Amino acid sequence: MALRIKSHWKDDARARSLPEIASALAYIAWRIALDKAINLHCERFVYRDDAQRLAVIQEYLVFLVQIADRLAHAELDEAERRTLIVEFAKKLFGHVQDNSQDLLGPGDYGGPFIALLDTRSGEYAEFQFAGDGPSYAFLRHLGHEIQCVMGESEANRWVIDQVMDKDGWDAYKHFARAYHNLFE
Repeated sequence: MALRIKSHWKDDARARSLPEIASALAYIAWRIALDKAINLHCERFVYRDDAQRLAVIQEYLVFLVQIADRLAHAELDEAERRTLIVEFAKKLFGHVQDNSQDLLGPGDYGGPFIALLDTRSGEYAEFQFAGDGPSYAFLRHLGHEIQCVMGESEANRWVIDQVMDKDGWDAYKHFARAYHNLFE
């Protein structure tokens, strides 16, 4: 089933602040990450439990923050870029905290997500991003991290290929389109 994402403002004549755009991006990123986690299950990859599924979603969210940062770097000045990405990460923090708490019970889930985001940001900084999107190495890193989360059991041994060749690229395309639409 195709993922439908609303990425145009209802009242497009009104100017939007960067925090408003960041909030919309966070909602869209969550939907994309959730869709990709569900797609892995549909492709017959096996999750051990909800915590593992949430960890995969978080890896996709970190990836999409990197995409947003690269897109913002090309279009915004440094202060605007920082505002957008910080607000985006704060909104994702809330989504991760709320959804994890709903599934796993009380606990601090947002804090570890921000720590993961900080760690992965340094790792993704090594990879190229051009006008046509993330490099092979960029996508391979996403696939590798999801492979580490899923494990290399017989059922999951090819998850890295699924993420690199299809799902990661698809997530990028959906997110980049929505990003550009929100700034129109």
